[in-house]
Amino acid sequence: MRWLARGEADLPAGDRWLSRAEAGRAASMRFAKRRTEFLVARWTAKEAMRLLLGPTGPAEPHELEVRHHPSGAPEACRGGRPLPVGISLSDRAGWAVCLLGLEPGAVGCDLELVEPRSAAFVADYFTPAERRVIGSDPLLANLLWSAKESALKVLRTGLRRDTRSVEVVLADGREGGWSPLTVRVLDEDAAAGSSSDSGAGTGRAAGDGRMAARGQVAADGGAATGGRVLHGWWRRFGGFLLTVAADRPVPAPLSLEEPAALASAVPSHTWPARPLG
Repeated sequence: MRWLARGEADLPAGDRWLSRAEAGRAASMRFAKRRTEFLVARWTAKEAMRLLLGPTGPAEPHELEVRHHPSGAPEACRGGRPLPVGISLSDRAGWAVCLLGLEPGAVGCDLELVEPRSAAFVADYFTPAERRVIGSDPLLANLLWSAKESALKVLRTGLRRDTRSVEVVLADGREGGWSPLTVRVLDEDAAAGSSSDSGAGTGRAAGDGRMAARGQVAADGGAATGGRVLHGWWRRFGGFLLTVAADRPVPAPLSLEEPAALASAVPSHTWPARPLG
C-alpha cells in the first residue's frame, strides 16, 4: 500500500484541475466546510495517483479522478477508466489522506485527531473488551475508533454498520514507524447485545503504560471468536492518528514522498471565515 497526505494550503488556484463532474459537484456544495473537505480530498487523491503512476500518468490533473462503484465504494480512474488499484480517502482538520492498494482487494484508511472522548462515546461505540482496553485514555479511544472506521471502509458499509460489530486488537511490533493491528468482524446481532454491558473500562492508568493492554481484546475472549479478520497498521503524526486496513495481510504502508507531509502537519481550517462562501 502507498499513501499521501495534503492540506488545505496545498490546493491549487481555480478549478481547472477538476474533472467536469468534480467541478459540478463542488459548485453544488453550499457550505464551505463540506466543499473544502471535498476539494482537499480530491487533490490529495490526484497527487497520489500521479506519483504512483509516474511517467505513465497523464499530464493533466483533471484526467485523474475518484468515481464511485455502484456499491458506493470509491474507484481511482484515469481518463474515465478504473485503475487496477484500491483507493480510500479520509480527511480531518484541514488535511486529507489517500491510501492506494497495489493489489486487487479492498483497502480503508482513516485520519483522526488525538482529542478527548466522553465516557458516553466509549460506552456507545465500543465492545466491552475494547472498553476495558481504552479505560480513560484518549489516545486509545481515538486509535480504536479510527481503526473501526478504516475497517468499515474495507467492508464497504461505513457507519451504516454497528461499530461494535468490528473489534480492534492492537498487536506488538513495529515496521517503519507503524504498529500492527487486526480487526475481527463479529455478528451484528451479537454485537448489539453487548450494549447491555456499559461498563466504561477498568480504570487503569492512562498513558504509555496502557499500551501494554494491546492484545487484551483477544485475551478477554470477547465476541471476536472465529469469523473474518482484517489486517491493518497505525501510526501517530503529532496531533494526528492514521490507521489503514485491508482484507488481507499487508506490509506497513509506504509514503509516496519523504518526508511525509503529515509528519509536520498542524490541524487547521480556513472555512470558518466564510462558512457559506
